[in-house]
Amino acid sequence: MTALDWKDKPVSIELFDLTGKLALVTGSTRGLGNALIRGLARAGANVIVHGRSLERAQDEADKIAEETGVQAFAVSFDVTDVDETNSAIASVLEKIGVPDILVNNAGMQSRAPFNEFDPANWNAVIATNLSSAFYVSQPITRAMAERGSGKVINIGSVMSMLARQTIAPYSASKGGIAMLSRGMAADLARYNIQVNTISPGYFASEMNVALTSDPKFDAWVKERTPAGRWGDFEELVGALVFLSSAASQFVSGQNIFVDGGMTSVV
Repeated sequence: MTALDWKDKPVSIELFDLTGKLALVTGSTRGLGNALIRGLARAGANVIVHGRSLERAQDEADKIAEETGVQAFAVSFDVTDVDETNSAIASVLEKIGVPDILVNNAGMQSRAPFNEFDPANWNAVIATNLSSAFYVSQPITRAMAERGSGKVINIGSVMSMLARQTIAPYSASKGGIAMLSRGMAADLARYNIQVNTISPGYFASEMNVALTSDPKFDAWVKERTPAGRWGDFEELVGALVFLSSAASQFVSGQNIFVDGGMTSVV
């Protein structure tokens, strides 16, 4: 359904309904990605759980199917390996179908002062956080273009805009993600494909347990964030469903910060 189909209808929750849509979320067996894929399933989407372990991805897919009633599939491939990714995506397209929604969520963090940062760790951060989004998106957006519709949501960070000591490569990767979304939006809008970024603020997660357990940093986050607290993953689902649905049919190339107001203040 296009935006024009809705022009004579009253604003309705149906705009956000994802029933029957197919969504792939990379890195979705745990943490942020798991919260995102579960949110899409609750909105009605059939889902493809992705992870490094096929067994774990299948276990999670089975749980989602049982809890929500949607169809849930499992895939496993290394998003930093372009050949493996192309092969896996080709199998998805053939056996499951062309996703209506792609969420590039797979990510990692590595910390060290800039002058001490290991180039191997730089390569790993860029490959996982940025190159993977290109590798996964390209074969899927080609299929979306052939169909004439699609939604791509790339997961950024407040570090798409800000920077902190010891995480320069992470900031570079997330700034790159925001600009990749804009470039994809420019190229793909003609095919009725919308591409946007969601940039979370500070959310308690497995990736930043060293920060959440540090009293000094915990106090800084709560003071620096106007909302005065860490975010909860569930608070990202609303923005995700919006960007995945007909409600955002004319929204593309945007970076939506879900950060409790952090990037709005100095």
